[in-house]
Amino acid sequence: MAQMGSTPIRPHGFFLTLRPVLCVATLGLLLAGCQKHEEANRESAEAPPSAPSVVPSGEAGLVKVDQPQQFPLTTAITRQSVSTLNVTGQVSPDVSRELPVLSLANGRVVALHVGLGDYVHKGQLVMEVQSPDISTAFAGYLKAVNDERLTKVVLDRDKLLFDKGAIAQSQLEIAQNGEDDARTALVAAEQQLRILGVDKDHPGDTVRVYAPASGVIISQNVTAAGAAGITFAGAAGSLTIADLSHVWVVCDVYENDLATVHLGEAAEIRLSAFPGKVLTGTVSDIGAVLDPAIRTAKVRIQVQNPGSLLRIGMFATATFHGSKAEMKVAVPAAAVLHLHDREYVFEPGGSAGTFRRVQIKAGAPLDGNMLEVSSGLASGAQVVSNALDLQNTAAQ
Repeated sequence: MAQMGSTPIRPHGFFLTLRPVLCVATLGLLLAGCQKHEEANRESAEAPPSAPSVVPSGEAGLVKVDQPQQFPLTTAITRQSVSTLNVTGQVSPDVSRELPVLSLANGRVVALHVGLGDYVHKGQLVMEVQSPDISTAFAGYLKAVNDERLTKVVLDRDKLLFDKGAIAQSQLEIAQNGEDDARTALVAAEQQLRILGVDKDHPGDTVRVYAPASGVIISQNVTAAGAAGITFAGAAGSLTIADLSHVWVVCDVYENDLATVHLGEAAEIRLSAFPGKVLTGTVSDIGAVLDPAIRTAKVRIQVQNPGSLLRIGMFATATFHGSKAEMKVAVPAAAVLHLHDREYVFEPGGSAGTFRRVQIKAGAPLDGNMLEVSSGLASGAQVVSNALDLQNTAAQ
């Protein structure tokens, strides 16, 4: 009995010894759990918000995002504006201000004093041509001088004989007619030399050709030691001088847009070489024949060219404005997506988080960073205010 009474004392002391150890362990576990919870809360607070992701919808042109609130909407409005038409063109010389420079004497160019692109003044020497036509014309002139001298002597003698009564009046009239013919031939021979550019008192074997007007040489069909003259160079002439103080901008206008272009109306000209420069021209001609391949007509715009800013061959954009204002649908420029030469906007797709890409036809830019919409969108329609952001999200 004494042994049985003493045995329970040991386990009771053992449990009393383990109780503090268990309490310490439990407290450690609780502290570790709290520390992990605090670290998780701190990491979640410091982490940035998740980016919107695109959920495939299976329908072409339909985009679905999980955070549509990041793409606010804007409303298409109606604004009063004047319709515009933009077409491309090229600077060309005014043919009414072009003058050919040619030598009427056929021969070989022995001196060429100017070249393509040079500016020349009226009366400036441009080239010298050695021509056998000069010797032929001068020989004709000398013959005419001798014939006129002989007929003059005959006429003076017949006048003296007629005064003495030695000849009849009819013979005097024949002598007078011969003198008149000789005088006419002499004048014609002198004129021929003058046309060829030869001084009858100081003849030479070359013809000096001068510029008929001031301007820029835009065409050159002859070189030094080459052939010159109407027979050899052709009717186009050896050189062509153009007055570039007025030029043409020739544009291609599609058949469907011809109704908006009228003779005499003003057009704005913008150059690719000078983006900030705007010139004003006047429509002077609308082509009567369409290009059968691309269905366009040539529209000619007369433009003043101060300081020769416009150069032949430059590309230009012509803007035609309508005669009266019209009501047009407009949206912020950022709401229009330009993709593959086309324009789109994003409209709500009907279900939450979906947007539908709709093709439109954009017009001219308006004040306030707005863009005109010619077709494809009605006034009051809701569109995404920044189409590029949504498109970039969809492309990721």
